[in-house]
Amino acid sequence: MDFIFGLLSWVVGIVLLGVVLFRIFRIIRPFETGLVERLGKYNRQATPGLNIVLPGLERIVIVDMREQVIDVPPQEVITKDNVTITVDAVIYYEPTDPKKLVYNVGDFIQAATKLAQTNLRNVVGDLELDAALTSRETINTQLKLILDEATDKWGTRVVRVEIQRVDPPQDVQDAMNKVMKAERDRRAAVTEAEGEKRAAILSAEGRKESQVLDANGEAEALKQVADAQKYEKIAIAEGESEAIEKVFAAIHKGDPTNDLIAIKYLESLEKVADGNATKIFLPADLSATLGSIGAISELFKDDKSENTEESKESTEE
Repeated sequence: MDFIFGLLSWVVGIVLLGVVLFRIFRIIRPFETGLVERLGKYNRQATPGLNIVLPGLERIVIVDMREQVIDVPPQEVITKDNVTITVDAVIYYEPTDPKKLVYNVGDFIQAATKLAQTNLRNVVGDLELDAALTSRETINTQLKLILDEATDKWGTRVVRVEIQRVDPPQDVQDAMNKVMKAERDRRAAVTEAEGEKRAAILSAEGRKESQVLDANGEAEALKQVADAQKYEKIAIAEGESEAIEKVFAAIHKGDPTNDLIAIKYLESLEKVADGNATKIFLPADLSATLGSIGAISELFKDDKSENTEESKESTEE
């Protein structure tokens, strides 16, 4: 019996020693901070690592310093235009002062949740339904500023606030769906009309460009034909000019008499009169021409009188 009592005392002593050692040596992880209280009064802040706490005299409170999330339950909010919607959100915060977090608020999670619900009703209640549905970033920013300022004395910092959903009543959702469907149909009709308009414009521009190109081609062809005719007339005129110059030079080189010129003139008039024309244009210096003709007739008379005298002399002999 003495042996058994002795063994039990050794076991109890070892257990008590282990408990005492466990209560004396406390290990704090890197993301935690400890608040040590001695005889119910704040004494010091324990840092990560091995810390010694006197059992029975001191007590340590561990505070998680990592970023935390609070899920704000859904709640009904009346907007500025008297539409009841259901809104919920999430809050991301991180402790900055563990002493304030432990001693300045009893239940931080509940306090932050109630504070978020109250301010969420205030912020969304100042907006109309359309603004509440499309201005989530504005609501998030306003809630963050309000909650961050309110929770500063609790030793926390609100990192961000996110609105998860904004659900209007079913009848409002049905009306919105009809409006959106009508808007989509209108946009489709406008897009189709714009496409047809654009196609008509492109077709008209194509026809216009085709007509312009055709007109430019015809104008260019007419210009080339006119240039060819001009060059032809210039070549003919230059040839006739050279021919006249050569004839004129040959006439002057041959030194013709007035009698010969008058005879050639009469031959030319005969050719002109031999045509089918009903009108004949004579040169303005007709008197000079008639004078030449008279001289020619005198020549013929002289020749005739000489022939007559010769015939008389032959008769007398």
